[in-house]
Amino acid sequence: MLSELDVTLHRKCGIKADQLLLVGVSGGPDSLCLAHALHALGSPMVIAHLNHALRPEADEEAQLVADFADRLGVPFHLERADVRAFAENQRLSLEEAARLQRYEFLFRQAGRCGAQAVVTAHNADDQVETVLMHLLRGAGLAGLGGMAFRSLPNSWSAEIPLVRPLLGVWRTQVLEYIKQHSLVPNLDASNLDVRFFRNRLRHELIPYLETYQPNLGKRLWQTADILREDYRSLGQLIDQGWDDFRVREGSGWLQIDPTRLAAWPLGVQRHVLRRAFGQLHPGLRDIDYAVVDRALQALEEPRRYGRIDLAAGLALVFEPGRVFLVKGGEPPPAGEWPQMALASHLRLEIPGEVDLSAGWRLSAEIVVLENEAQRLAIRSNADPYRAWLDLAVVDLPLVLRPRRPGDRFQPLGMASGSIKVSDYMINCKLPQRARAAWPLVCTGETIAWVPGGGPGEIFRVQGNTCKAICLALQWMPSGE
Repeated sequence: MLSELDVTLHRKCGIKADQLLLVGVSGGPDSLCLAHALHALGSPMVIAHLNHALRPEADEEAQLVADFADRLGVPFHLERADVRAFAENQRLSLEEAARLQRYEFLFRQAGRCGAQAVVTAHNADDQVETVLMHLLRGAGLAGLGGMAFRSLPNSWSAEIPLVRPLLGVWRTQVLEYIKQHSLVPNLDASNLDVRFFRNRLRHELIPYLETYQPNLGKRLWQTADILREDYRSLGQLIDQGWDDFRVREGSGWLQIDPTRLAAWPLGVQRHVLRRAFGQLHPGLRDIDYAVVDRALQALEEPRRYGRIDLAAGLALVFEPGRVFLVKGGEPPPAGEWPQMALASHLRLEIPGEVDLSAGWRLSAEIVVLENEAQRLAIRSNADPYRAWLDLAVVDLPLVLRPRRPGDRFQPLGMASGSIKVSDYMINCKLPQRARAAWPLVCTGETIAWVPGGGPGEIFRVQGNTCKAICLALQWMPSGE
C-alpha cells in the first residue's frame, strides 16, 4: 500500500515530499493508517485532533491520539469543541455540526503552522457511500462525482488544499495495514448507530444492493471517477457563466445578472447557482434540485420585487434594476440608492447642487421652455431620477429632507387628494431598506418630488409653462 500511496500523493494530490502536512486524526482505523503510512514514507507532518465532546470516552480517545503522535515523534495539536451547543445554535444535525467544526479547526491549524495541505483519511468505501447519499438526495455531476483527491479552492480555504490520498484504498486494505503494523484504533460505537443516514447506507442499504450487484462498490467508485472528470471538462463553461452571472459582490451578498445567466445552457445555470450558494455559505451541503429549480424559476420571472427565501438563510432579493443573492438578513450596500441623514434638512440653491451619501448628488437649474416640443419631451421623460417643476408654482427655497410620519403626496396624474408617501414608495418599487432615508424635494411643507417617480401633480410642466426647475439625481462615486 505504501508505494501506491506515494504515487497518489504526488500525482493525484499534488503533494511536495519536503513540505509540511497537517493530518486530521480521529483515532479510528482510517486516520491511524494514514498517519502511520505518511510517517513511514518520510512525509513531514503535524497531527491534529478535535475533541467533539459528544461521548463519555471522547477525552480518552483524544489522549490515545496524543500518545500515538508522541510515539511517532510528530507535533500534535488538540482542541475541544462544544459541538452540541454549536448544532443547537446553528440548527444543524450533530453529524453536520461536528463536520463543520472539525474542518474549521483543521484549516485554522494548517494556516498557523504553514502546512501545504490538510490531509484526511477518506477511503474508497467512504467515496461509494458519499456518491450513494448524493444519488438518493438528488445531485448533479458535482455531487455524483463524489470527493476529489485534491480540492482547491474548497469551502474553507482558497490557498490550502484538502487532499484525500486514501480515496482509492478500500477499507479491507486499511484494516489489513492496521493488523500488519499492530495499530490499536479507537472504535467509535456511533459508527454502528443506524439512526445516522450514512450508517444506514453502510450497514443496511449497500449490503442489500450487493445482492443484486456483487461489485457494487467498485462500479460506483468508477462511475464517480468518470463523472468527476466530466464535471472538470465543463469547468471552462461554468467559469464563463460565473463571470457573466456576477455583477459585483461583497460580504454576504452577490449582485447577479439573470439575463446573462439565462443565455447559458440549463446545466451551466445550475452549476453556477450552486457555486454562488457555496460562496455565500461555505461548507453548506445538500442543496437539492428543488432549491436550485426554485431559484431559476424566480430569476426567469419578469419585474419581480421583494425577497424569496431559498434554503439555509440564502435568499434572492429583487429591487428595481437589480437582483441580489444574499445570506441571512445582510442587505446589499446602502450606497446603491440615494440616501440622507434621517434628521437632515438641506437647502437646495438654484442653480446649485447638494451632495448626499455614497457619491449621490442632486442638482438644480432653471431652464427656459420656448416651444411645445420641449414641454412634450419633459412630459414623456422616463428617467425616474430626473424631474421638472413649473417655476411659477414653486415657493422657493427648495429643501431636501427624509420622510416623516404622516407625510402625504399628490402624485402626477392624481387630479385631487393625496396618498401616503410610504404607499407611493411601494408603488414606485423603491427598495424597502432605503425608504426611511430616501430624499424628498419639498417646497415649504409640500412635497414636490419623490425621486424614483414623477413630480407632484400641481408642479407638473403644463402647456403654458415658460420656466421650469430641472432636478437631477446622479451617482458620482468619484466625487467629481
